[in-house]
Amino acid sequence: MTDSNFSEFGLAEPIQRALRARNHLVPTPIQARAIPELLAGRDMLGIAQTGTGKTAAFALPILHHLSHGRSRAPAGKRPRGPRALILAPTRELAIQISDEFNQYGRYLDLRHTVIIGGVGQQPQVKALTRGVDILIATPGRLLDLMGQRRLGLDAVEILVLDEADRMLDMGFVRDVRRIVAALPKARQSLLFSATMPGEVARLAGEMLRDPLRVEVTPQATPVERIEQGVYHVAATGKEALLASILDDPALSRVLVFARTKHRASRVAARLGKAGVATEAIHGNKSQGARQRALKRFRDGAVRVLVATDIAARGIDVEGVTHVINYELPNQPESYVHRIGRTARAGAGGVALSFCDLAERDYLRDIERLIRRRLTVIGDAPAVAAVSEKPRTAKKLRDERTQKRGRPRNTRYRRQAA
Repeated sequence: MTDSNFSEFGLAEPIQRALRARNHLVPTPIQARAIPELLAGRDMLGIAQTGTGKTAAFALPILHHLSHGRSRAPAGKRPRGPRALILAPTRELAIQISDEFNQYGRYLDLRHTVIIGGVGQQPQVKALTRGVDILIATPGRLLDLMGQRRLGLDAVEILVLDEADRMLDMGFVRDVRRIVAALPKARQSLLFSATMPGEVARLAGEMLRDPLRVEVTPQATPVERIEQGVYHVAATGKEALLASILDDPALSRVLVFARTKHRASRVAARLGKAGVATEAIHGNKSQGARQRALKRFRDGAVRVLVATDIAARGIDVEGVTHVINYELPNQPESYVHRIGRTARAGAGGVALSFCDLAERDYLRDIERLIRRRLTVIGDAPAVAAVSEKPRTAKKLRDERTQKRGRPRNTRYRRQAA
């Protein structure tokens, strides 16, 4: 499909007006391939990373479909349930998707709402009571409200499962299957995932019927577009190294990743004491605090945002100059997701990683996945390893166990999302 302009898709005039207002005239590759087929009612399997325009690829057809023949509940009757359901793994991603629907549907008489944990449910219940056309939800809170009989899904015509691989990482696949089982079998279904592990492939086989398969990457992959380097440094030396790197004013908008909530808070606190304007977001922060921190980072009020992988999922901030992996992720795919936060919209970017002795296996897995070696900055590994504290046998066993499978504290991670 080679459409050069959104006007060629036949989208409803109010949607085209919203596109023009945002100066969105030319579709991305995934939008050009997906939108005509989705308008025709096909199921879709989309293998796409952040930054490919996938949200608009499903939002525009949904809005077009619902704007034609919108159904309303009879007077005095309980409002009809949502006709479109979008499932997202994290609160931030759900809010981001909601923002996109709000922008593209600004001239349509359609209602949408967000159902997420971490905030009081009463405003969400009131929105459902008034009636919604489009529901954007994280699985945990959605199941809670379903269990309370606050909403039904028998009117859903379109289902979107976004970032299915992250759903798997966070232990949501069983919840997703429960939600899908409550939906009408006659529906249009879309599944998006940056990677396709076996469990996600099985889920796609259960959900989708004769799907269109669209596999795209950004105009250049993160590996091609981002300058990537690694410091081999003792764990005890990471704080000093980070502070030293941030002395360079060229690092004007920096996203720092840590593996744990405790580490993210500690790094942010140390940087704050050193005079670096910093915020942290992770699962222990309230939703309001996370949104305020993200807004300050987006607005430039703070220079550095320290985040965990779960909290950062769905972050889409323009102008991130550097991504710093204070701790390497134990899943190599997470590295690709992390560094993809820079070099957006065709710009360049830099990704720097700190690797201590216990993280060497993680580094090898990352380099195997991206099929290249990271540029070593400073001392070679053998020199850096001299000052490294030895790990106990139990610590090494725990790290190997965590590396082989998904994080063991799945229940807690699900609540954090």
